[in-house]
Amino acid sequence: MAAVAPCRYGGYVDAYLAVVAKREVRDYTDRPLPDEVVERLLEAGRVTGSSMNRQAWRFLALESREIRDAVADTVYEPDNLLGAALAVAIVVAGGATGDFDAGRAAQNMMIAALSDGVGSCPNGVADRERFGELVPLEEGERPAIVISFGFPAGAYRPEDRSPREWIRRARRKPAPEVISRL
Repeated sequence: MAAVAPCRYGGYVDAYLAVVAKREVRDYTDRPLPDEVVERLLEAGRVTGSSMNRQAWRFLALESREIRDAVADTVYEPDNLLGAALAVAIVVAGGATGDFDAGRAAQNMMIAALSDGVGSCPNGVADRERFGELVPLEEGERPAIVISFGFPAGAYRPEDRSPREWIRRARRKPAPEVISRL
């Protein structure tokens, strides 16, 4: 395994390890996220590639506890947002590629957060109409996903296992069921 360099906030920089060790974190400490960590994860989303470089998205940083609690009532798993230090709603406009691009941006933000020792969890929006009443949407925009972020309440140390061990422990279909080499 390659050496893993610690980051400023206890995170890790090995990209492969970050990808295979990424797990949804739903319980957070009450420790606030440093401004530079929030900036890094938002920038990771902003610079994500998009279909034809349209960037048909906006990132709504739900920093206020009041707005996070209200938006929590619109998602499938409200508890994921209620204890979070930050939530980011990705809203998109346009056709079908917007949702794909939002997923790419979301994953980049979650991996960037992990690099700083911050956990995350994506959440779908169950009540889009109510969501639109709570946050300012522009003409033609719709919510694609809401991601919660915070320092994990429990032990979650990706560097404690090798990528191979994280893969072995993942509850995923076996590789031959999802990978075909043609």
